[in-house]
Amino acid sequence: MICNLFPEPTFFLYSTDVPGLLYYSHIPTAAVALLIGLFVFLNGRKFLLNRLLLAISLCFFLWIVSNLILWTNIHSDFLLFIWTIYVVLFSFISISFIYFVYVFLEKKDISFSLKSILLALLAPVLLFAPTSLNLGGFNITSCDAFQFEGLLFKMYYISLGVLAMVWILILLIRKYRTAASDFRKQIVLMGVGIEFFLFSFFTVTFLAAYLTDIGVLPDSSLEFYGLIGMVVFMILIAFAIVRYHAFNVKLIGAQALIVSLVILIGSEFFFIQSTTNQILTAITLIITGVIGLNLIRSVKKEVAQREHIEKLAGELQETNKRQETLMHFIGHEVKGYLTKDAGAFAAIVDGDFGAPPDGMKPFAERALAQSREGALSVENILTASNQKNGKVSYTKEPFDLKALAEGAVEKTRPTAEAKGLALSFSAGDTGSPYILNGDRGKIGDNVFRNVIDNAINYTPSGSIAISLKKENNKFIFAVKDTGVGITAEDKKRLFTEGGHGEDSQKVNVHSTGYGLFIAKNIAEAHGGTIRAESEGEGKGSTFIVELPV
Repeated sequence: MICNLFPEPTFFLYSTDVPGLLYYSHIPTAAVALLIGLFVFLNGRKFLLNRLLLAISLCFFLWIVSNLILWTNIHSDFLLFIWTIYVVLFSFISISFIYFVYVFLEKKDISFSLKSILLALLAPVLLFAPTSLNLGGFNITSCDAFQFEGLLFKMYYISLGVLAMVWILILLIRKYRTAASDFRKQIVLMGVGIEFFLFSFFTVTFLAAYLTDIGVLPDSSLEFYGLIGMVVFMILIAFAIVRYHAFNVKLIGAQALIVSLVILIGSEFFFIQSTTNQILTAITLIITGVIGLNLIRSVKKEVAQREHIEKLAGELQETNKRQETLMHFIGHEVKGYLTKDAGAFAAIVDGDFGAPPDGMKPFAERALAQSREGALSVENILTASNQKNGKVSYTKEPFDLKALAEGAVEKTRPTAEAKGLALSFSAGDTGSPYILNGDRGKIGDNVFRNVIDNAINYTPSGSIAISLKKENNKFIFAVKDTGVGITAEDKKRLFTEGGHGEDSQKVNVHSTGYGLFIAKNIAEAHGGTIRAESEGEGKGSTFIVELPV
């Protein structure tokens, strides 16, 4: 049957009997969505996220076309068919956005079980859309079927939109908490765009239909304003493409954005009648086109520069890897030679080859000390490099921390006494065990020894007092010296990689600056901390290591 009170549309969709805003709100919006969806797909068709965006864009485009038909066509049988398609597309957009957000956040396809859940949610719409549960009749006087829509069915497909909004919001919040800084910005952009679209699209469309049903509004033209959400969503996507290379698309995002703006402005010619407004719109269109071309050129130049920088950064990273491998090889070789030299000099000092000639033993002792010091310096550099690359493993087991500290003190005592330094050790609450669960070797050799050696190296004369106590569920290991002290400026570099005080190498020329850096990393790997206190230059220092009980 034909709605005789309304004229037959021209070119299938055009009618003078509908609000002019219908075409301005529908055609540009559909064009923008389809344009960006196609651009993203054609420039990255192998990516699932790009294909999903195209699917959403196509669904929205088809929904726009079906909505235009419902507004302009006068054949009731055809309108009933399109009304069914309209509902299915409406629901499919909700489910597709949930799928889209999962892939966007996790960078991979969803599981089969989750796909089954999404399909199950969509199934009632697919099954019952062509039945009387959806539409029970048609009013040829008003040329619509609002009064014959099934309430339960309508509430169900509308609730899919609400479900999508809530579900997506939860996913975005959860991912935002653990995401890196740059990806957080993308999550905010995408989240604002999607939530704004879903809210405006479903809420305004529902209100338009509901208020028309109950007679508050003469027609559902209120829904026109809900389509602005898709424009906002697509503009934010274009921005994400330009700014963050989202969807693995670069320059094309700027081009899509400019073309979209030209379409939006050009579409005003569909409904403006005034010659003055047409002239102003034409001028605006020309200005937008000129500015857009300049923007595209600028973005193209920026993208080329960025790609060049990324290429150089990749080459530099490869070079660094090769140099690091080479340095590790050289370091291990040098350490091996120094260790062998130390073994030979130790044999001479110990008299393994008989009593050394006069003057040889002191020489051998100095050479032994220097070989060991050189091997330790190389070891520190290699250890620091491994820590940076995450190649250091820890063997954690319970051990007596007090015995370990006493052993570290005794191993360093000969060096301290050779410099004429008084070295003392005290442990509080001797009746209580000092049991720590950690890597005994690394804490003993790389933390305690490094801190004590550091105090010896930077204390020309005086004393070094070492203490260990248990306080507030912490083991506190402290080394207090009467050495050169630490300036406020030096404190900033103290525990950094290769960090030296401004004048520290004048006191200890052999320092690599890695000892305290290594100690800090190991202490933190055990849930502890290390810090230095000093009243200033020439006033001594106190290094404090805290480890959890």
